[in-house]
Amino acid sequence: MKKLNSIAELKAAVKEFKPVLDLRENHTDAIPDKRDILVCGGTGCTSSESLLIIEKLKEEIKKAGLEDHAMVHLTGCFGFCAMGPIVKVYPDNVFYVHVKPDDAEEIVNSHIARNEVVERLLFEEPALDYKKVQKHEDMQFYKKQLRVALRNCGHINPEDISEYIANDGYLALAKCLEEMTPQGVIDEMKKSGLRGRGGAGFPTGKKWRSTKDAVGEKKFVVCNADEGDPGAFMDRSILEGDPHAVLEAMEIAGYSIGAEKGFIYVRAEYPIAVNRLQIAINQAREYGILGKNIFGTGFNFDIEIRLGAGAFVCGEETALLESIEGRRGQPRVKPPYPAQSGLWGYPTLINNVETYANIAQIILKGPEWYSSIGTQNSKGTKVFALGGNVNNVGLVEVPMGTTLREIVYDIGGGIPNGREFKAAQTGGPSGGCIPKEHLDTPIDYESLKAIGSMM
Repeated sequence: MKKLNSIAELKAAVKEFKPVLDLRENHTDAIPDKRDILVCGGTGCTSSESLLIIEKLKEEIKKAGLEDHAMVHLTGCFGFCAMGPIVKVYPDNVFYVHVKPDDAEEIVNSHIARNEVVERLLFEEPALDYKKVQKHEDMQFYKKQLRVALRNCGHINPEDISEYIANDGYLALAKCLEEMTPQGVIDEMKKSGLRGRGGAGFPTGKKWRSTKDAVGEKKFVVCNADEGDPGAFMDRSILEGDPHAVLEAMEIAGYSIGAEKGFIYVRAEYPIAVNRLQIAINQAREYGILGKNIFGTGFNFDIEIRLGAGAFVCGEETALLESIEGRRGQPRVKPPYPAQSGLWGYPTLINNVETYANIAQIILKGPEWYSSIGTQNSKGTKVFALGGNVNNVGLVEVPMGTTLREIVYDIGGGIPNGREFKAAQTGGPSGGCIPKEHLDTPIDYESLKAIGSMM
């Protein structure tokens, strides 16, 4: 690894690494038979032996003498968890489902060696009379989704910083340090309309401004990754599939509020997420993207992981702070709020994983782009863990304002065996059950609150 000593070197690295991802989807005539095989490495697929599938694919490729024609890559969650383990072959854009380790031989000998798609491993689309489809774009599950927070999950190797950089990674941080003032960054957050994805929906720019304006000898940035709601795996999947997106956003937040230290408080029950976060932190430090004098700009920022012990209450921000400080996690009386008195009494900014996952894209594409997505008061997209008695269990990201009916029926494929919808529960234990008469409720902060639930 080479240390990036300037923003110019980062931009050069983006250009240097980008062909890796460009070739994955658009191979040149020089290597027309070269293929990249992406295998889901999220928790769900890993529990179904996807890591063994990776090893078996590599063995079969070597056995067939096809090392120059195919490479196997670990990646994050594709989202369609009900169909896992998932294997995707580029540039053919072929999406294999329910893959088992024993299928590796056929995938290599048929698809890689002879260019013959393994039909039996293709998804059967109910909306098309169970016709087999090769591309994920043709699946109902994906058609209404818009991936912003999940943009890199299932696309890059989360354990390789070069792939994140190749996908314009850390360019948003560079733009902030090179072209924007701290207040300018906060103004962009305000214009975007981004609100906290942890449930309360507090305006992100307003929270950042409050922390910036607070008086303190030092300040901290905290990522709340204590995802304790039963059945929730949104934050976990982002950390497993795109950990650098969170690191970059925390650095941007640190620059904007005047902090030099960040903490990620993550559940110890997320071992894959914890491991990939630590790998990402180590690689970012080696590249000079974390630590002292980042890109030679004089900006200092570093991040540490703190593990939670499974207490549900530590998802509440002040209980989380108590835990980081080494005490029993219990909520503090507010005010003062963390923005004024947080970690060790210093001003502290706290956002959750999904909130941070949007930051870099807002900086790169502009607040107007982001605010054009969603509804008048709920901008952008929202990630949901769609589980329970629904056909297409998985991770879903849709524009704010998408109705519950669209999520359950168009994306989720409806109720198994054609049964009638009774209710959907949103917002964890703090939320509520939404009955059939509210199926056409738009999913946004105000609409859910109006019917007694929450995001």
